[in-house]
Amino acid sequence: MQFNQLGLSETVLAALAAKGYSEATPIQAKAIPSLLEGRDLLGIAQTGTGKTAAFMLPSIDRLVASGKRAQPRGCRMLVLAPTRELASQIADQARHYSKGTRLSVATIFGGTSIHKNKTDLAKGVDILVATPGRLVDLMDQCYAILMGLEIFVLDEADQMMDLGFIHALKRIVRELPAKRQSLFFSATMPKTIRELAGQFIKEPVEVKVTPEATTAERVEQRVTFVQQAEKQALLTMMLREMEIDRALVFTRTKHGADRVVRLLAGNGIAANAIHGNKSQPQRERALGEFRAGKVKILVATDIAARGIDVSGVSHVFNFELPNVADQYVHRIGRTARAGNDGIAISLCAEDERPYLRDIERLIRQKLAVAPLPDGFVAAAEKIKSSRVNVPQSRDQQNGQRGREMQRDGRRPGQPQRGRPGGQRDDRARGDQPRRHDERGPRPEAAGAAAGEPRPRRFDAPQGEQPRNYARPKRKWQPRPTGSGGGQRQGGQGGGRQGGNRGR
Repeated sequence: MQFNQLGLSETVLAALAAKGYSEATPIQAKAIPSLLEGRDLLGIAQTGTGKTAAFMLPSIDRLVASGKRAQPRGCRMLVLAPTRELASQIADQARHYSKGTRLSVATIFGGTSIHKNKTDLAKGVDILVATPGRLVDLMDQCYAILMGLEIFVLDEADQMMDLGFIHALKRIVRELPAKRQSLFFSATMPKTIRELAGQFIKEPVEVKVTPEATTAERVEQRVTFVQQAEKQALLTMMLREMEIDRALVFTRTKHGADRVVRLLAGNGIAANAIHGNKSQPQRERALGEFRAGKVKILVATDIAARGIDVSGVSHVFNFELPNVADQYVHRIGRTARAGNDGIAISLCAEDERPYLRDIERLIRQKLAVAPLPDGFVAAAEKIKSSRVNVPQSRDQQNGQRGREMQRDGRRPGQPQRGRPGGQRDDRARGDQPRRHDERGPRPEAAGAAAGEPRPRRFDAPQGEQPRNYARPKRKWQPRPTGSGGGQRQGGQGGGRQGGNRGR
C-alpha cells in the first residue's frame, strides 16, 4: 500500500518523499489508519520493520491538527526507549518527518548533561524521546511535568523488562493524564509483557506483523562448534576470509567486548566496542564510524543491540551465545533489513550447548552446522602467536590506571603511598629488607647514651610524663570562698596557687 492511501497530511507525505519512501511496510499499513483515529495500539513487531514511522507519522499529524502548545517543563508526546542509541535514532527520524511543521523535538537520556535536559524542557517540547531512568530523575526534581501529555509511546517493551525498568515505567505512568493515546510495541509478546500492556492501554487495536519469536526468513543461520579458547582464532579467520560489508559481533559481557576488540587489533583487524561502560561520546563515535564504513566491525553487548539500526549489516557473529533465547532473535535482526539478505554465524562452545537448544526450541528450527575451516589447527596457532603485545586503547589504559588507584586507595593525581612523588622504588630486590627486625638499629633517642634502649612512656620518670599520660585521680575538696587568687588544697599533687591547673 502507498503512503498517500493512508490518510496522512501533505506535509508528512512531502517529508517521506524527500527520503524516497513511497510504499508502506505491513506494520505501517495496518497501524497508521487506526492511530489517525486516536485508537490505542498494541504492536508486535521486531526492529527493522518500520514501526518508528508507523507511530511517528500519524502522531505528527495529530499534534499539528490539535493546535495545542506544550506547557513549560512538559511535553505533548512522550516516547520511551530502552537505550540511548534507540532514543537518539527515534528523535532523528522525528525531526526529519516533522520538517515543514513547527513541532520541537528533544531527547533525554543518561550520559548527557542534565542541565541541558532541564534547559530543553524549560519552555516545553512537542515530542520528547527519553530513557526511563533520566526521565524519572527529572520528574523527581520537578523539571519534567507530564500532565499535558497527549500521546504516550512505549517502544521495545520486552527489552524494558529485561533491563529492569518496570518500576520506573510504573512511576512514569502514574503521572500521565487518564485521557491520552497509548501505543505499546514489543518484538515478543509473552504473558508477562501482555499483562504489562494491559496496565497501560485500553481496548487497543492489535497489529502483529511477524510470528512470535521467529527470525527473518532472509537470514542464513549457521552454528560452528569450537572450543572456548579457539573462538578468537576462528573469528579472526572468518573476518579475514569472508566478504563483509559491515559485521556485528555480540558478546555477553562488557569486558568480553573490550577483550575481543583488543585481540582483533592485535591481529590487524580494526574494530570498535559499544556497551554500557562507554561514555556517550565514545558510543556515538563508535556507531558513527560503523555507519560511515570507516570501521566495519562493531562489537556490542545485548543492551546496545536494540539501538543499532544501521543499513548494510551483512553479517552477525554470536561470539558468545546469549543465555536468554529471546536475545538471539534481536541480535540477528540487525541484518537482512529492507529486503536484503544476511548471514548469522554462532560460535558455540561445549558449555553453551544448553543455550543453543533453548534458541532452537524458541525459533522452531535447527541451525545448520558449519564445520571448522580446513587447516584450522595450524592457522589457529599462528593467530595465537600474533597476540603478543596487544595494544590497549587510551580508554582501556585509563581504566587500568583507575583500577590500580582504587586498589591502592588513591585519588586521581595522588602519588602512590610510601613513595614520594609516586616514583617507583628503584632499589634492587635483594637490598630491600624483608622483615621489620632486619632494618637495623633505630635512631637513638635524644639525650640517651649510645647503646642504651630508648625509654618507653611507662618507663619515663613521674615528672617527665607525656601530656596524654593517665594521671592519678585527686580527692575532691570544696572550693574555698572568696577571690580566685587564694590557695586551694589539691589531692596527691600538693597545693596549687591561683587556681592554676597547669601541668
